[in-house]
Amino acid sequence: MARTSSDIALKTRQTDEASSRPKARPKSRLDLFRFVPFRLNRLAAEVSSALAVEYQERHGLDIPAWRVMATLGFRNDACSAQYISQCTRTHKSTISRAVTALLRDDLIERVENEADRREFRLQLTKKGRALYEELFPQLLLREDEILACLSAQERKQLSALLGKIEDSLDLIQTSEEADAKQAY
Repeated sequence: MARTSSDIALKTRQTDEASSRPKARPKSRLDLFRFVPFRLNRLAAEVSSALAVEYQERHGLDIPAWRVMATLGFRNDACSAQYISQCTRTHKSTISRAVTALLRDDLIERVENEADRREFRLQLTKKGRALYEELFPQLLLREDEILACLSAQERKQLSALLGKIEDSLDLIQTSEEADAKQAY
């Protein structure tokens, strides 16, 4: 289900009204380095780039290609490119280019959708599955290295806080939830 900016704004307003607001900040200028959306975006880009070293240098995959493989890798069944685009919040043309490259490299394949024979879904090939199985433990280790600056308690707090923000924006938080709601 697509959310509009007004849906998000309404949910945000409701959340704001229900919780106590911090003291208003002076409006003299916007300091990007204190602006949470900017900080989250910058942090996401840096973490994504740090992880990309694992699959770019060794296997020639770019970030969108890895997102396709990662999405297909954690699923038990095939899915559409649209699902991948929505799940990863990556523009459909970017996903389309990644899909084309992965098909060419025989890392993914198209399979007919049993429910709608006009539509094709995507899944990892045997070669793609082997690469995914090789890469994801390395990426989990890299994630641990990135988060090493946090204590175990701080990691739990970070996860809980991110979950709270995701919840306030009505974001799906688990693959099981996405599949159950057929959200993507």
